[in-house]
Amino acid sequence: MAVTTDTDVIIVGAGLAGLAAAATLRARGISSVVLEASRRVGGRAYTTHPPELGGTWFDHGAMWLHTAARNPLVPIAEAAGETLLASDTFRTERSFVGGRPVTAAESAAYQATWPQFEKIADEILAAQDDAPLAAVAARMPENPWAISVENWEGPVINVADAAAFSLRDWRRNVLEGANLIIPGGIGAFVERRLAPMAADVRLDCAVARVAWQEAGGMVRVETSHGALRARAVIVTVSTGVLTGGGIAFDPPLPAAVREDLDALPMGLALKIAFRARGEDRLGLPDHCSVDRQLACSGEPAMVFSCWPTGRNFVSGWVGGSIAWELSRAGPRAIEEFSRTELRRSFGTRIDTALEFALVTGWGNDPLYRGAYAYARPGKVDARTRLGAPIGDGRLLLAGEALNDDGLAGTLAGAWNSGVRAAEKVAG
Repeated sequence: MAVTTDTDVIIVGAGLAGLAAAATLRARGISSVVLEASRRVGGRAYTTHPPELGGTWFDHGAMWLHTAARNPLVPIAEAAGETLLASDTFRTERSFVGGRPVTAAESAAYQATWPQFEKIADEILAAQDDAPLAAVAARMPENPWAISVENWEGPVINVADAAAFSLRDWRRNVLEGANLIIPGGIGAFVERRLAPMAADVRLDCAVARVAWQEAGGMVRVETSHGALRARAVIVTVSTGVLTGGGIAFDPPLPAAVREDLDALPMGLALKIAFRARGEDRLGLPDHCSVDRQLACSGEPAMVFSCWPTGRNFVSGWVGGSIAWELSRAGPRAIEEFSRTELRRSFGTRIDTALEFALVTGWGNDPLYRGAYAYARPGKVDARTRLGAPIGDGRLLLAGEALNDDGLAGTLAGAWNSGVRAAEKVAG
């Protein structure tokens, strides 16, 4: 009996990895279908215009094109004539110690701590295979700014507690160079420029089961709108969805694959927005980053972006285990924690100056189950292993968690992972 197919390749998920895989296959003349459970493309690149913020644009997830010099999305944006703003060239910074602004000497000491932190990290990794990120500040007990750097590089940037996060993974994926903003939002850019590069995207089409060892060298994907058959399937959903049973696999994923997925759990960041009530700008210029000196490793803390690109709100960011705790506690607890953090630096003036507007919900969303993945200490090579075809090659995984070229956890990393998966299918 002849075997018929609905398409050459089925792609699960219309985030950056899924769109990249579809665009790559299309360029090779290979047909594909992208199945997306939600009603939009972009995954964790998501822009809205909330009325709570006066209708201005707000990125709920990704905000920047990181590491611009080798980011594959930058030339796409440039070719399309998009405006790209180098955030670091006009961002200002304010740091606080015990409720007062830092002195010039303290600011200089803080800035000098970053290269010292990296140097000690490299010394640790030269002597052993891996360690927790927290091992670095532990070797700098005399430096009052080491924990603040740790907070940025752990919970803030990599959405994981420093004690649970691989130092080698951090070092491999340190972001360097320019961070670019696209006015109007990254999610809107994805919808406008990247989604059209994929030939067939089907929204509101949740995948329930992937049968990846069907007779005749086929795969079968069962969805909320029926089943599809193809020669191969690329699954781009998060490690949180995969380990949480959001999609059933028949046969089950091999034990080694499951172990590597467990090695890359989802971290969480909550992004909180406060809209200005009046004219009080807290004495800060536009596009100003605010943080504070921390006392001990693991201390719950937030950093803030105030009046980003001149918009009329303050955005706070908290990551790691405290973000998960607050996510479970709900919006009221999140707002109070955020206000408490703001009062540490600005006092009670924030109670009249700022009105709580919204908080992101990646941790509670069953389609994501977190923000992005981090590697546990000693498990960094799981990223590479998960990028290999599974079984006889009919099943591949892709996404930011599987990126091993120094861009893990970013849109660029997700895009590159999708391209690589598609090239393996094509090959």
